[in-house]
Amino acid sequence: MRGLELSIAWRYLRSRRGSRLLSLISVIAIGGVLVGVAALIVIMGVMNGLQRDLREKILIGSPDVRVLPYGEALRMAGWEEQLERVKRVPGVVTAAPFVQSEGLLTNEAGYRAGAQVVGLASLAPGEPDVTTVREKAILGEFRFDRDGRENGAVIGKLLAAKLNVWPGDQIQLLGFNNVDFNAATGIPVLRPDTFVVTGIFETGMYEYDNAYLYVSLAAGQRFAGLETEVTGLEVRTVDRWRAPAIGQTLVDSLGASVHAVDWQAQNRSLFQALKLEKLGMGVILLLIIMIAAFNIVSTLTMVVADKTREIGILRAMGLPARSIRRIFLLQGVVIGAVGTGAGVALGLTVAVILEYVFPIPLDPSVYFIDHLPVATDPFEVLAIIVASVAVAALATLYPSGQAAKLYPVDAIRHD
Repeated sequence: MRGLELSIAWRYLRSRRGSRLLSLISVIAIGGVLVGVAALIVIMGVMNGLQRDLREKILIGSPDVRVLPYGEALRMAGWEEQLERVKRVPGVVTAAPFVQSEGLLTNEAGYRAGAQVVGLASLAPGEPDVTTVREKAILGEFRFDRDGRENGAVIGKLLAAKLNVWPGDQIQLLGFNNVDFNAATGIPVLRPDTFVVTGIFETGMYEYDNAYLYVSLAAGQRFAGLETEVTGLEVRTVDRWRAPAIGQTLVDSLGASVHAVDWQAQNRSLFQALKLEKLGMGVILLLIIMIAAFNIVSTLTMVVADKTREIGILRAMGLPARSIRRIFLLQGVVIGAVGTGAGVALGLTVAVILEYVFPIPLDPSVYFIDHLPVATDPFEVLAIIVASVAVAALATLYPSGQAAKLYPVDAIRHD
């Protein structure tokens, strides 16, 4: 019986003489499902890719957890003891002090550009690093010692391009703590720190490449006027997704004088905006599938109207009402399955092309990244397939119910 029902359903979907319009409507219904599924897969992949790439690029220069003192001054005293306590906390791979401040860079020609100045501690041989920024040097080396002195600086690629500096060139760094006053006149006199560019790095993250300058911890302390203090501690964890819980453990271990900020909290507004945008785009594109469902309803309703006499004959020959209902249910499922399968194939193909063959360039000053990334999630694709086929099946309930309610005699007399 099931084979007969499927055979009749497939026959009703095919084109035949005098009924080509119904075949065209079936194709349109399948096309609606195809477009909706393909668009949903591509857009969800783009949103996942944006989240993935931004997360990976942010974590190049941003640690899993930052331990910071309370107050606006951001000065952590006695950090050596706290650093040792942090390293003993379960889940912590390594930790290191850092200094962060703002300054004004000047090249030998006098051209100026603002910069985020970060002081990092030197690594002992074999010691793991907190972040991967030291691995991103594209010219020179990511080091601060030069001729026995820690006067080296590593600069972002875009910032180096603005200042037209290369490894070996000198730069001067000015800040609020580099101002002396003439004892006789009381006029402020700038006292710049001079550094030699030892390396240029590129992360692909516009914010880092365009504004960051790395110096040694001692040089960063001197420039920020912190003497022996630091801004805080950077922590690398065994699992970045456990960073919030490990951060809370750090606070419990160190006491109420500090607070921990994990990588998600540091960029909360950005990730929340991406999640909201992903949700909004998903809802909008799901409406396309809903519109395709209405096409299925109208298609099957027209099939019922066109096949009323044949339905009456089938009923008169003994085919039960549930079989009539299943015939039209199978039609909707076939439309949904074919449209969904083609949509998945098209969506995945477009996603692969956008990711590996023809990536769409973006303005990194606006979008933080230089191309449109696409990352498809197998679980999301599976959810889209299930939702699409389920919507198509639900769309058949009304027309299949109407077909099952037809009386054989009335249906045969139908003109």
